[in-house]
Amino acid sequence: MGVVKTEAKIFACTQSMVLGEKIAKAFGAELGKVITSTYSDGEFQPSYEESIRGTRIFIIGSTHPEPRNLMEMLLMIDAAKRASARHITAVMPYFGWARQDRKDKPRVPIAAKLVAKMLEAAGATRIITMDLHADQIQGFFEKPVDHLYASIIFLPYLRSLNLPNLTVASPDMGGSKRAYAYSKALESDVVICYKQRAKANVISHMELIGDVTGKNVVLVDDMVDTAGTLTKAADLMMERGALSVRAICTHPILSGNAYERLENSKLEELIVTDSIPLTQKSDKIRVLSCADLFAEVMDKVHHNRSISSKFVM
Repeated sequence: MGVVKTEAKIFACTQSMVLGEKIAKAFGAELGKVITSTYSDGEFQPSYEESIRGTRIFIIGSTHPEPRNLMEMLLMIDAAKRASARHITAVMPYFGWARQDRKDKPRVPIAAKLVAKMLEAAGATRIITMDLHADQIQGFFEKPVDHLYASIIFLPYLRSLNLPNLTVASPDMGGSKRAYAYSKALESDVVICYKQRAKANVISHMELIGDVTGKNVVLVDDMVDTAGTLTKAADLMMERGALSVRAICTHPILSGNAYERLENSKLEELIVTDSIPLTQKSDKIRVLSCADLFAEVMDKVHHNRSISSKFVM
């Protein structure tokens, strides 16, 4: 008997349908058909409308809150396991609940670990994600995790701007490693913002470590939520003599008054990926698609080829 070639099929959760279609097109496949039935109380049930027995399937879905997005991914994985799929890869451009990656005070959960366990319990055999909030979340899984970096998308765009006196900035101390990696690739200086939080999403004080006078600054972060940190940092840098301030944020959560803050800030441009669909349009936001990156990695995973060339920080 010859070697059985496992077929690859791609499906998308509701919240990532547009991105799923882009990835499937770049992969060279049709997006698989899933029908979701919803009960009057809000309970829902996804159903694969084609056979997936013995196949390798990729389920595309970012798990940004609300909780439905994570629940849909878990149900899709469970349905695939019970339909005898051979390999089930959860493709999660944005891995939600990742900010709770440790106990930062007593009596709180480690949600990122809990989500990892739930994905594995549901039946995921592999995870592909991008720009985790904390790299060590990979260690919460017992299954293989391919952690991609959006820098492979952002760096060519930044170079195309040909900005003189370019300086990379981190909006907080935690992102200094990421900012340093970008500065190394761009051969630029680094500055860091030091912030103190009164509580989640509320900054009480911010200070700048480094000189931005006469510089074109690029802030680098893994996500933008309320945009409070970014806009405060941008305004501070312009006050300190920066020529312009842009921001690169992989995941555009953009909740609360984020869009309003962006419009009213001195931030020239916010560059994001389409890991999470935007809820509003803004002239200040430029979206670079991550579809080609995921499609290429999925193809290499399917054909058991190395993907190390895609691990560019």
